[in-house]
This record gives sequence, structure tokens and C-alpha cells, in this order.
Amino acid sequence: MDVNQAKQEQLLALKVMRLTKPTLFTNMPVTCEDRDLPGDLFGRLMKEDPSTIKGAETLTLGEMLTLPQNFGNIFLGETFSSYISVHNDSTQVVKDILVKADLQTSSQRLNLSASNSAVAELKPECCIDDVIHHEVKEIGTHILVCAVSYTTHTGEKLYFRKFFKFQVLKPLDVKTKFYNAESDLSSVTDEVFLEAQIQNITTSPMFMEKVSLEPSMMYNVSELNTVATGDDGLSTFGKMSYLQPMDTRQYLYCLKPKPEFAEKAGVIKGVTVIGKLDIVWKTNLGERGRLQTSQLQRMAPGYGDVRLSLEIIPDTVNLEEPFDITCKITNCSERTMDLVLEMCNTCSIHWCGVSGRQLGKLSPSSSLSLPLRVLSSVQGLQSISGLRLTDTFLKRTYEYDDIAQVCVVCPYVNPER
Repeated sequence: MDVNQAKQEQLLALKVMRLTKPTLFTNMPVTCEDRDLPGDLFGRLMKEDPSTIKGAETLTLGEMLTLPQNFGNIFLGETFSSYISVHNDSTQVVKDILVKADLQTSSQRLNLSASNSAVAELKPECCIDDVIHHEVKEIGTHILVCAVSYTTHTGEKLYFRKFFKFQVLKPLDVKTKFYNAESDLSSVTDEVFLEAQIQNITTSPMFMEKVSLEPSMMYNVSELNTVATGDDGLSTFGKMSYLQPMDTRQYLYCLKPKPEFAEKAGVIKGVTVIGKLDIVWKTNLGERGRLQTSQLQRMAPGYGDVRLSLEIIPDTVNLEEPFDITCKITNCSERTMDLVLEMCNTCSIHWCGVSGRQLGKLSPSSSLSLPLRVLSSVQGLQSISGLRLTDTFLKRTYEYDDIAQVCVVCPYVNPER
């Protein structure tokens, strides 16, 4: 296209308007007392104002809606909608009109046109209308590129385009924390608690429609954001789930490994994928937004080559009376072990049985249950300690202290003096 053609007056006009929800009209009520100079003038004017609510003229909000006066803000997760109109301002009939709308982001260029076929002809004072929609998935600068090409009645082909730049902002600040449930009675792969902190960083309130965690294939998830009240659960945030600007909420989830993964000690190691958060909200007049985080990862706790945990232990035992416990020994390594169990007495805990027992070979990711008997010579809360495992293949020793705690009470009653 040469310079003269570029400066040629176009026969078609292109108009682009963003489609958004209207807002409630607000007015500024002015009142005075009856003894003041204006008297009831302000009151009569407000009653005659069509934008006020009848019987409640002093309220700021009215009954009317206001159309958007500017482009406004676009936030990540919202749907960008725009109305595109091409109008024939000339007195000529133009042919082969092709309207194309592309959205240029920092990483890609997207075609948003509903149809890529050309319109045969456009008569004077007629227009071609199109509405485009796009769910915004990137923050930063976006450029809407609208291009129009057509042919005049003389057969000359003309082309022009317009650019509309806008910024996509971040609506929420999401922070996550992981807590490992290190329970003595748990399985090899413990429960994981996820705390999600969600902050509204926009300038308008949000209605939080849904905040859920979609777990990975290795976990089952339980939401801990409701309080059981009868048959139905009540949200910990109350009935009205609104998040005011700059307010923060904390959501809690419990993840448990599925049985097929919990039985294998070597499966859940190192960095594991937990899942992703799915957040849905509504803003002005029900305008919807949705945001999904990337896959959340956490570092699985390391248990070394061998892990020893307790499966069964009583809460309360009697002083100097033997009680039974069941230990679970799991091979977390990638090699076969030949284990020997040694039981070492402490000042309060005394093991019953033979120390130095041969437990035999234990293959990788397998486990065995081991019943043991122990007694305590001291009252109070006592720690179960003093177990030692030795791998005879590599001559490695693993010591286990503070495995669990048990409450020791005295069953005897002192006679009355």
C-alpha cells in the first residue's frame, strides 16, 4: 500500500465498544431542616427526581442503571466481551467486506472473529455487527486488533485497521501453605493440610461463589470450611459470602493419599503434585470470574530408609502393668533389607520380650506389623522410646525415640486415713 492509498478516505467506519454490566445509579441527596431558608424545596426536588426511590429519596442508590462511561478495568479470569460494528458511511455499495478481530497478548495472538468469511456487499447506511468473547487468562498488556478489508464499486481494494490497548489486572492474591500431619498412628504417607489465603485486591466487593481444591490422582480431599449443624453444614464465613476490597480469607483442606498409593512407601517421595485451586466469584450485577491456579506442589517429608510408626496403642495404661502395642515397619528405600530389632529400656519404659530379634528380609516399599509388649514404671505422660533397627546387609543402625506418648495412671486407691 502506497502513501496516497494510506491517506485515502475510507468508505467504512469501524466502531468498537466493550460490553460490560451496567452499574446502579447513585445521586447526592441534599437536605435541610424545614426552618432553614430553602424550606421544603430540596425535598420536593428530590421527590420529582426520577432517579430516586419513591419514599426513600435520601438514599444514595437509585432505581436506574448507568451504562459504562469508560473502558473500565479487566481482571484475570473474567470474560472480555466487545461489540464491533462496521458502518457504510458513503453513498456507494461496497463488496467483499471482511472483518477480522485478533487479540495480541504478550505470548500469543488469538483470532476472536466469529466468522472468517467475507460479506458479499454492504449498502449505504447499513452495518455489519459482531460480538466477540474471550476468557482472559493472562495478565499484562493486551491489544485488540480490528482489521477491515473491502472492495469499492470501481474494483479498488481497500484495507484499514485499528488498535485498542488495555491492561489486564490481577484480581486476587493467592498464597498457599502446606502442613504435614505427622501422626504417630498414621500410615506411611501422612495426611496433608493445605491452607489457602485469598485476598481481594480489587476496588469492589466480590461474592465468592466457589473455592474448591481439585486434587491430583494420588489424593482424596476433604473441605474443612463448614461447621456441621444438623443435616446441613454452615459455612465458617456465614451465609453471605462477600469479600470486601483488601480483605483476606483462609480456606483449609485435608488431603489423604488414596489406598493404592498409601500402601507403597516409595511412591510419594520428593516433590509431589497436590492439585489446583478453582476459584469462582461474582462482582457487579453478577458478572462472573473464574481463576484456576497452577498445579500446587509440596515436598513430601523424608523418612529415611526405614520408617517405624505405631498402628495400635492404648490412650491410658496402668502403672507397672504390661500393655500391648503394634508397630509398623516400612522399607522406604529401593533395596531389600535384613532387619534385626533391639529393644533398649529407658528410665521409665521397659520392654517385655527378647531383644535382638531377627525380623527377616523386607523388600522395597513393603511393610510388616510387629506386636510388642511394654510397661511403664513412672506415672504421667510417658514417651515410647528405645527401639533400634539394624540392617545386617549394610550394617546400618536406625534408632527411634519419642515414637508415641501414653498416659500412665496408678490403679491403686489409698485408704482413708
